[in-house]
Amino acid sequence: MTDQKAVIDVVVTRFAYGGDLIGRLPDGRAVFVPMALPGEKVRLELIEEKPRFARARLLEVLEPSPDRIQPRCVHFGECGGCHYQHIPYERQLDAKREVVRDQLQRIAGIEDPPVAATVPSPNPFYYRNNVQFHQAPDGRLGYMKLYANDEVLPIRECHLPEPLLNDIWPQLEIDRQVGIERIGLRQGSEDEALLIIQTQDAGLPEMELNLPLSVVHRSGEDTVVLAGSDDLWLEVRGRMFRVSAGSFFQVNLPVAEAMVEHLLRILPLTEQTTLLDVYCGVGLFSAFLAPKVQRLVGVELAESATEDFAINLDEYENVELYEGAAEEILPHMNVPADVVLVDPPRAGLERPALDAIVALQPETIAYVSCDPATLARDLKRLIAAGYKVNQVTPFDMFPQTYHVECVVLMSKL
Repeated sequence: MTDQKAVIDVVVTRFAYGGDLIGRLPDGRAVFVPMALPGEKVRLELIEEKPRFARARLLEVLEPSPDRIQPRCVHFGECGGCHYQHIPYERQLDAKREVVRDQLQRIAGIEDPPVAATVPSPNPFYYRNNVQFHQAPDGRLGYMKLYANDEVLPIRECHLPEPLLNDIWPQLEIDRQVGIERIGLRQGSEDEALLIIQTQDAGLPEMELNLPLSVVHRSGEDTVVLAGSDDLWLEVRGRMFRVSAGSFFQVNLPVAEAMVEHLLRILPLTEQTTLLDVYCGVGLFSAFLAPKVQRLVGVELAESATEDFAINLDEYENVELYEGAAEEILPHMNVPADVVLVDPPRAGLERPALDAIVALQPETIAYVSCDPATLARDLKRLIAAGYKVNQVTPFDMFPQTYHVECVVLMSKL
């Protein structure tokens, strides 16, 4: 017998976080489907059913929205990297604002969230200075498939990396080896490139290099330079930042610059301010905020990022740095912080870190988030602890995808 999946016609109504749209099945359950648009009548194949919802594969658009456009990439619809190429860019910005508002209403319980219009990316395509590939069984580079997260789709083109990276990656020929988890490619502001081969163990991969780029091998937190250097320099607002192979940095530099300028506008900083920058990374925000305050204290776990931070902010005498996990350091930190800036990973704030921030009683909290769901969860806790959400500004760090960066300003009641 074959497992016959149900095929149903549905009208989808609104965007959901994660790249899907939501419709209703005849039995009233919500159904999540990618690559549709609000108002469209679509034919679906159910691929996962739960008591309260279902997930589906889009088979056919029966009544298309007038907003629908032709995707630029031949892989759209099969590749899991992009979610919104069928949507005009201005509509993508609206969709991200709608999703942020929905998450803050449903999860944080904010009746009318003060969400501003999404700040656009100057480049809707060819904006990424950092791209991560997986290897197909034959060694070709690709991304995970849309409907199969454990299967790699080899690609012939991609319209997200910056032009230099798009020139390089099709020339890479790396033999398929057991243990290679992913292959990263980064671009610096001086058009230098860095190839990062991440493996599960310490065994060095075999390869020949005929391209002008640096190559490093990473296993866990250990980095071995195979060619060139293990770092790049990236420029934001005229300032250069050293970023090592193991350090995080924003993938869209013009939008990162817009976020820095936004924080400089909204934060109440004076020459008497003590600012705590949690998850400070290589110092992107700290470098511009340090000259505005009396004292800046950074907290960062990644060793490579703390080393970069020390170099990037070496000129400032009013900067301190604590290396370790925020949830371990903050409960024991006695810093009379006036302003706390947090930029946590996608999982959001660990509860001990959030509680420790509340215990410091800062007048202002700025929360930079790359996940509206965990942001909403943490805002709900901060509101319960006596803070008010003054403004939420989405930034389109990742055009053509459902991902959205947000900057939230909160004040103590």
